[in-house]
Amino acid sequence: MLTPNVRFEGWTTEAWLRFLRLWQPRAIADRGPKPAQGGVIVVHDDGEVLKLLHTRQGRLDPASAANPDQGEAHALALRNGRPSALAQLARVHGASWALGMRLGALDEVMERFGARARRGDDLTTQSLMLVGIAREMFDEGAITAWPQRFRGVPIPTPQVVRRTLDAICPDGRAIALGLFDAGDLWTAFVARRRGAAFDVFAGPDELRPALGLLSGDWRRDYRHLAGAVEDRYGPLGFGCYAELETFRALQTDGRPGAWSRAVAVRDVVIAPMPTGVGMALGFDSARFALKGLISLTGRIVPVGLLGPMVDAARSRIAKLTGKDVGALLGFDPLAVLRGLLER
Repeated sequence: MLTPNVRFEGWTTEAWLRFLRLWQPRAIADRGPKPAQGGVIVVHDDGEVLKLLHTRQGRLDPASAANPDQGEAHALALRNGRPSALAQLARVHGASWALGMRLGALDEVMERFGARARRGDDLTTQSLMLVGIAREMFDEGAITAWPQRFRGVPIPTPQVVRRTLDAICPDGRAIALGLFDAGDLWTAFVARRRGAAFDVFAGPDELRPALGLLSGDWRRDYRHLAGAVEDRYGPLGFGCYAELETFRALQTDGRPGAWSRAVAVRDVVIAPMPTGVGMALGFDSARFALKGLISLTGRIVPVGLLGPMVDAARSRIAKLTGKDVGALLGFDPLAVLRGLLER
């Protein structure tokens, strides 16, 4: 995914921290107060907790893994890495996630990776191979986690990743993200493709001088940003522009039709829109239509008399939504994004 001479430019400390904060996990507004930060890692062997580590607080006393209210049953469940015990441990230590692993599990991951990796494998192939090995260790019970956000999410093959990349950003083109806040450019990101990988990752400070004075209306100002990207890096293959809070809300919005509605009313501007992205938005609209149909037919009695016709319509929409981006690309990027960002 990266060329040997990849270049990073336009990133000040503030710009980089803003960009990283954009992808930090956070609480969902309708799910109560903001949860605790960080996670707990448990290393166990032969029925004994050997190490307990909090990613923010540092090392913890392994004895604190015991739950006096549940006694030996809880201790055994924790040592076996069961999600219920890990969830309890996370709550006790104020963590938002927990990871349990047998002694030597990480060594085994690296041993398997070393045995399978080949000199000609690129970064994409090696990364997916490592993820696949970790999934194997999860299936074997050597590593367990809570919450299990990505359970059942298939691992895409390198060919699928490359096809997805070709569909969104062909060779010689660039992808851009521009987010505006209070009439100003809050952050921007540009990646330019050369061959099978990206050779430039640019931040907002490389583009701001070319923008000049902004009007304060991001729906007009995004054109200046897109023009600056094309002047400096080449033609755009995909561009996404929105206000900061709108984009943040959509990142974790799992409601059917959320993205397609935002694009339709221009709360989000996608320009240019690759065919694959247009298909994804179409599937999102179909999911919304299915939800509306189920709600309508459940409340209106006469429609229920149509029986087979309604069932056929539901079946056709269900087939369409079942063939979503996950079937076409090997994974659902929006579902993965929500899993990464939700707390």
